[in-house]
Amino acid sequence: MDNNNPDPMAPFRPPPDPGSPADDTPVADSVPVRPPERPPAPVPSTPTPATPPLFPYAATAQPSQETPKSTRRWIPWVVGGLGGAALLAGSLWALGAFDDAQITTINGEPFEVVEIREVITPADDQTSATAVARKVVPSIVTVDVGTNVGGGFERFGSGSGVVLRSDGYIATNQHVVAGADYVEVIFENGRVYTADIIGTDVRTDLAVLQIPATGLIPIESGSTERAEIGQVAIAVGSPLGLEGGPSLTVGVVSAFGRQVRTGSGESDLLFDMLQTDAPITQGSSGGALVDGQGRLLGITAAIGVSSAGAEGIGFAIPIELVTRITDEIIETGSVDHAFLGVGLRNAFEDETDGARVPSGAIISDFPTEPSAAQTAGLRAGDVIIGYNGKVVRVRDDLISGLRRLRVGDTVTLEIMRGDDLVEVAVVLGSWPDDL
Repeated sequence: MDNNNPDPMAPFRPPPDPGSPADDTPVADSVPVRPPERPPAPVPSTPTPATPPLFPYAATAQPSQETPKSTRRWIPWVVGGLGGAALLAGSLWALGAFDDAQITTINGEPFEVVEIREVITPADDQTSATAVARKVVPSIVTVDVGTNVGGGFERFGSGSGVVLRSDGYIATNQHVVAGADYVEVIFENGRVYTADIIGTDVRTDLAVLQIPATGLIPIESGSTERAEIGQVAIAVGSPLGLEGGPSLTVGVVSAFGRQVRTGSGESDLLFDMLQTDAPITQGSSGGALVDGQGRLLGITAAIGVSSAGAEGIGFAIPIELVTRITDEIIETGSVDHAFLGVGLRNAFEDETDGARVPSGAIISDFPTEPSAAQTAGLRAGDVIIGYNGKVVRVRDDLISGLRRLRVGDTVTLEIMRGDDLVEVAVVLGSWPDDL
């Protein structure tokens, strides 16, 4: 310490105001000293306009036009940043960004494979086809069919299939496996299995295969009853037996309740089909038609063809019928169709403006006697206008509805008998072999 300058900080202290006491002079009341006012900051000039960069996240940092700020302002900036980070993390947590992925283990030979199942969260028709593909493709297979010649597989056709259950059950079309005595199933990751044909149904063009595998990823079921014309429809299948896994095409649901004739026989008439403009090509039969959430709407089965060629119209068997038929095949190995036992033709009413309006299905005759309808008391000339609370406008409405029911189910019919509305409960019989 300098004895001549007992206060080493004195050179750094501001001179005392005139009339103020010295630092070591005791005072009764301390008066706060207001720091000198800073001169106002200069107003920055207007910056020259610049074209924003094409890639803003890679833009070169530009010098700041603002007056440098005091370093003491870092404290509220950090607090604000932490608060924003906390808010962002909370938002991500609420949206499920930190949820665990749904993982399913596939125990297929010759090694164990882990598949990650896609979860789609946005609302219907707002998801991308990419997300749907990630979710659905693991549930779609190529179905190669052929014969066993000299211990080797001689392929004569190819189609598609849809995984129904994790324990190896796969749906496809009856016409895909018709005539085959050897079937192979190929997954998108290259795994190949020999499949057994569990059962087929020519009236609905459906078949069920089974492979010796567990832990498969089954497709999620949707509903045609909640579907609407114009909503997104995505077809996923294996066209032309091409290698490399399934392909995906995008369109819309074009219509419901189409009647499709695939041949000249009585069993070649398919009822209640979905129509779509999503391209369905040869080899895609037996594949999936799904909605914007990747939920199964139907099994693709046919395309519209005229003398000019393919017309860009595809048809799929609705999921409700697929579920009914495949469940019965898995349970029993075959399908027994419900039979009402009536001949039907469309009924019409004349409106005052001259229009003829469909008004139900008239019972014209009874092809077999006694039938379930006769036993329940139905008569020729009765007009069926509803079943189980659903409206029957034309006969196809009733036929499509009955195909979703099983033998032994009870159906309540609403009929017009003259001017009287009558309800009749009918226990459905079994479809005769000779029809």
